[in-house]
Amino acid sequence: MRNTILFGGTNKERLVSVASAQALHTALPEADLWFWEADDAVHEASGKALLAHARPFEDPFKPDRSRISRSIELAIDRAHADGRLLVLGLHGGRAENGELQAICELRGVAFTGSGSASSNLAFDKVAAKRFAAIAGVNSPAGIALSDVEAAFAEHGRLIAKPARDGSSYGLIFVNSKQDIVAVRNAARTEEYVIEPLIAGTEATCGVLERVDGSVIALPPIEIIPAEGGLGFDYRAKYLAKATQEICPGRFSPETSSAIMDMSLRAHKALSCTGYSRTDFIVSDKGPVYLETNTLPGLTKASLYPKELKAQGIDFADFLNDQIGIAERRARG
Repeated sequence: MRNTILFGGTNKERLVSVASAQALHTALPEADLWFWEADDAVHEASGKALLAHARPFEDPFKPDRSRISRSIELAIDRAHADGRLLVLGLHGGRAENGELQAICELRGVAFTGSGSASSNLAFDKVAAKRFAAIAGVNSPAGIALSDVEAAFAEHGRLIAKPARDGSSYGLIFVNSKQDIVAVRNAARTEEYVIEPLIAGTEATCGVLERVDGSVIALPPIEIIPAEGGLGFDYRAKYLAKATQEICPGRFSPETSSAIMDMSLRAHKALSCTGYSRTDFIVSDKGPVYLETNTLPGLTKASLYPKELKAQGIDFADFLNDQIGIAERRARG
């Protein structure tokens, strides 16, 4: 099969995707590069143009080669005709909610990461919490929008986030009644998950499927946002220099073990394939589940590659194993 890195996308996480593609291209320099534009067209791109794009988290990428197709569906048709395997350097939106995966599955095109059903389930934070809870993972209770005032009076602080989005876009910390107005306004255009704000340390833990079929949890990361920051939002993740990501995290052995166990449970409950990353708040009562990402960031600044390094796994070896898993799944 002909390896092709697919990056970009039609949603706001396409900036992160370009940075992931830079890391993927460095590890897989022989793979072709396809850029999925915001208008749904797909273009070829050169490695030179990709690596020369200096501010991927802030500035849009412009491909330097010809258009392949006017839509992602036609591009996947081309991938099928060419016998391509897609290495997904994509995040969020149609790339992570299962839609792209379904397009590939229906055409018999191999791709890295989880399948369509798993991707769709994990992308819905409400459904993902429900399935994680079935697997014994501790999750925060949800709050209905109609009950937000009463919940604010009870808990003092809340957090609201889009039910189907990533990279911490759209986070709203509810610290005052004015913030409740912001949540109501945001909820007019998309569904929001509202939860009590849990005090504690932010943590994340990757899960890795290996070519022999075994599945392991990677060393958890402890996240300390920049001083004065309210949480690990988009700026803290990709732009704030003072954010600390400590891997392995400075948790007790018991807490690290619990984080890893819950990450494995969530990965399996959501039927993830290849790899995933699950986020937590470590409270005084132990880890609390937040969400599972089926296409976590793979940029040089991202969390998952840090965990691979801590586990002693070379990034290129990880990618080649994921390609092998994708080939095996496509065959059978």
